[in-house]
Amino acid sequence: MCVMAGESLLNQRYKVISQIGSGGMALVFKAQDLSLGRVVAVKVLRERYTGDGHFLDRFLHEARAAANLTHPNIVTVHDFGEDGGRYYMVMEFIEGENLKTIIHNSAPFGIDRTLDFATQICAGVGYAHRAGLVHCDIKPQNVLVTPEGKVKVTDFGIARALITIKPNEMNEVVWGSPQYFSPEQAAGESPTPASDVYSIGIVLYEMLTGRLPFQAESPQALAMMHLRDEPPPLTLYNPSVPEAIERIARKVLAKEPSARYRTADQLGHILLSYKDRGAELTAGRPAVSKAPSRPDSATPPSERVTAPSRPQPRPRPAPVPAAAPEEQYYGEDEEEEGADWLAILLGAVALVAVLGLIPLWIFVLLQYNPGLIR
Repeated sequence: MCVMAGESLLNQRYKVISQIGSGGMALVFKAQDLSLGRVVAVKVLRERYTGDGHFLDRFLHEARAAANLTHPNIVTVHDFGEDGGRYYMVMEFIEGENLKTIIHNSAPFGIDRTLDFATQICAGVGYAHRAGLVHCDIKPQNVLVTPEGKVKVTDFGIARALITIKPNEMNEVVWGSPQYFSPEQAAGESPTPASDVYSIGIVLYEMLTGRLPFQAESPQALAMMHLRDEPPPLTLYNPSVPEAIERIARKVLAKEPSARYRTADQLGHILLSYKDRGAELTAGRPAVSKAPSRPDSATPPSERVTAPSRPQPRPRPAPVPAAAPEEQYYGEDEEEEGADWLAILLGAVALVAVLGLIPLWIFVLLQYNPGLIR
């Protein structure tokens, strides 16, 4: 409560009740909106950053970015203000836990629970993509879950507007969480909606196995693993994961953005398709077994990482084996191959036409060269 300087009101409207969260840039309080009579969450920028124009701009950017997003799976921003040098953001209060806590307590999840959470995350992030924003920091700590299982994506503090991202943009400092950011973010390249898809893939992996695919002692080492290393198969830690889900995860975690699903909406559609029809394909599989408990990583939480000065070229994705029948529906967008009967018909007509011209050619040849018949 030190940031509140012993006062219980912000702008004579928001009565602080208790602190409910904290991050590197801000503290979060549960408060009462005295004007509207509702409980809200108030995010207050830490005092040491109020004089830093860069952090203040980030805080303002988050408020403006999230305020323009109205979706059931995104935390709503109600207000923004300043009181005595304290900058704050008023948001929808979510009763529940963040997804990281739930993963820590009960992962690996069953397929149905995993798909339920993942499709809701995709719905919220996909809406942001349609609004022209890339979240850039998707991680379970930024996903809130109500007691009823409703998912809310939050923290658009480093979100980027697509119209502001320049082609071939490079950044020396990478903002985000090293455990979850994409290979292109790790290399300091500009993010795209496919970058968020990769981060959702890491969250999906963690829900299904109870652990992260990459673990290292430093953010820089993690960045290099995202750039170079292939994640271990899901079935290595959870043998009950269906093959179709394994293939989807492999595509989502591809090193090259062009090899992934392009947006969170597209990934959500694929997962919903599996959720609707996958039961008949995976009937008879064993129940999900509890994976051995392992720490996520020795890496301390960090929002910014120095991009590798000379990142190794990202390896091309390995050739994907021939798709099983269900992958044609869930994992790939390929068209069915078959005989092109129109092409065959047109070819036959052309052949008949050419053959029909042969007598005419012979007649003309003989008229102009009568000596040929002697």
